[in-house]
Amino acid sequence: MLFKEEKKSSMEEEIFEQNSVLENILSTYINDNDEILIDLPSDVKSVILVASGSSYHCARFAADLFGSIANIEARAIYSSEFLLKSVVPSSNDILYIFITQSGETSDTNSALNKAKEFGMRKLCITNRKDSTIWQASDYKIDCYAGEEQSIAATKSLTSQMLCCVLIVLKYAQFKGIDIMHYIDDLKLLPEGVELVYQLHDTVKDIAKPLSEFKNLVVTADGISYAIAKEASLKIKETSYINVYSNILGEFMHGHVAVLNNKIAQIHISIDDLSYNAIKNLNKIQENYNPLLCIIGNSNEKVKPDFNININCESNIVKSFCIVVIVQLLALEIAKKLKRNVDKPHGLNKVVQ
Repeated sequence: MLFKEEKKSSMEEEIFEQNSVLENILSTYINDNDEILIDLPSDVKSVILVASGSSYHCARFAADLFGSIANIEARAIYSSEFLLKSVVPSSNDILYIFITQSGETSDTNSALNKAKEFGMRKLCITNRKDSTIWQASDYKIDCYAGEEQSIAATKSLTSQMLCCVLIVLKYAQFKGIDIMHYIDDLKLLPEGVELVYQLHDTVKDIAKPLSEFKNLVVTADGISYAIAKEASLKIKETSYINVYSNILGEFMHGHVAVLNNKIAQIHISIDDLSYNAIKNLNKIQENYNPLLCIIGNSNEKVKPDFNININCESNIVKSFCIVVIVQLLALEIAKKLKRNVDKPHGLNKVVQ
């Protein structure tokens, strides 16, 4: 008897398109001489990144990179929060970056109009050249993700992230910082994502026990926190599980009490676990003993129930790999719960 193969969701198909999407972005924006082909103002001393949803998590990720790689002060702010501020940063050496997949996200477009009123320079990263935000921006970057059918952002997010990395590297180059080792690392990015795809069956094994919980907490430190926030959103919007994220150190200040309920913990770690992270994770295990899954680097001093990792010398490449692992995990948890991952109830692709 022949069994009909289950039709893949758009979300799953789009997750597995990411290695080719990222490769296309690299070939489009980096020429044969390893020059970054992005038009940017060079006289920038600080950056404000404005976005919503998954695009905000990209902004948060990029803000950390601006500081650590290009020595440029940067901060990320939600579009809706930016609109509520009566006073916003406004000087000639600031660049505002607006990130939106569709280019039609209403609060992000309204935030751009507010920055325009202050005479600020505006750069957009979007997946649609003909969009409202594209037309209103001074500087423009197409993230070349291709049409995304699923409501859950996957390839649009990683393409935005890669565009942000290229912006950061170009600003580092403006300041005389050698970026060639970063360029060399990025050339290995599609291969790294391809290796993640080979972990799909392992992700399925982790998703099964996690799908049995009604509450999850995702913790992280440093640059990993942006990915923790994305993991929380991705699982929440596809599975309807109550998930929230917290910086691990802050989680220990009262928030940890939620573990008195039946709740599982996912910890995301791009870098090696710090002394404090090891101490906090062990304290949590000792006091509450939740099911613990570590995505990324673990440590022999910590005993998680599950650990999924990919060996990678570049933290930037590893960040992308962990994002894809998170996407696969959200997909598989949702499938275990028989959710419609492409059209979650009550959600629309474009925020009006």
